[in-house]
Amino acid sequence: MSDLKFAAIGINHSHIYGQVECLKRAGATFVAFFAPEDDLASAFSAKFPEAKRVADRREILEDPSIAIVTTAAIPGDRAEISIAAMRHGKDVLSDKPGMTSLEQLAEIKRVQAETGRIYSVLYSEHFEVRATVEAGNLIAQGAIGEVIQTMGLGPHAIRNNQRPDWFFERKRYGGILTDIASHQFEQFLFFSDALDAEVLSASVANRAHPDRPGLQDVGDVHLKTPRTTGYIRVDWFTPGGLPTWGDGRLIILGTEGYIELRKYIDIAGRPGTDHLFLVNKDAPRHIDCSGTDLPFGRQFLADVRDRTETAMPQARCYKAMELALTAQNLAEIGTEWQQ
Repeated sequence: MSDLKFAAIGINHSHIYGQVECLKRAGATFVAFFAPEDDLASAFSAKFPEAKRVADRREILEDPSIAIVTTAAIPGDRAEISIAAMRHGKDVLSDKPGMTSLEQLAEIKRVQAETGRIYSVLYSEHFEVRATVEAGNLIAQGAIGEVIQTMGLGPHAIRNNQRPDWFFERKRYGGILTDIASHQFEQFLFFSDALDAEVLSASVANRAHPDRPGLQDVGDVHLKTPRTTGYIRVDWFTPGGLPTWGDGRLIILGTEGYIELRKYIDIAGRPGTDHLFLVNKDAPRHIDCSGTDLPFGRQFLADVRDRTETAMPQARCYKAMELALTAQNLAEIGTEWQQ
């Protein structure tokens, strides 16, 4: 895959580092990036000196040798960047959320269909977390029978002094369900083996940050498919005593057992990340997933080369964001955030 070159446009969220590493690990060559912010660009260049910083994003868009554009721009700007890239013949790997409105989603879908390009979102809490990937492997092997319910928890640490102003502006970050919970919507669809679902209820609130009225610091959702139900809760209430940015958890209930993931920490327990607990007819057991393979990057590059959909079906990429945006709108009815 070393013949595939990629570039970055917009590096406002630190997820861009993981996106670049994902593509590099799979064999693509990082050649250029565009970022108007000198402070962000300086740190980024130090990490990836092989990539040229360009003064105008058109240098990337108009370079026919670049096959892929990846972006982690301010969320409200990502759709326009992705559309421009597709119109210039590039495939796209966006950070989540890929967009901040249903109108932007509709335009991305229209342009993607017209251009025949690949539009993908790196839902990193699935594709870049070895415990989540291993849970999918175990379920495919029948470890817990048929999946009937999931519960995804996505707590985050706010660390206000490290957050830029756009992070607190509802129109720019998209709302907590659009932003953080898009991870959990994608995982619900994946583990339900579904390409559609219904949002039953949703709520958002600002419980503890009155000085930041645009911030939503907690949100939750109930949703279902014909065979499964799901619950999602996301928040910005990770306490200062936790030595990581959040205690991300996923519980998957099957007809013959259940799996619990402690993705980033086993609190007061085993060291490291990627802890999986499996309980079924055999016995409860802990599985260290630190050695599990992460195939998404390789699959994505193969899709770019072969025009296939092995990394993630295009329909699931879209549906996860559609559910997140639908839940966000439902949660904001009658609130100060209603658009």
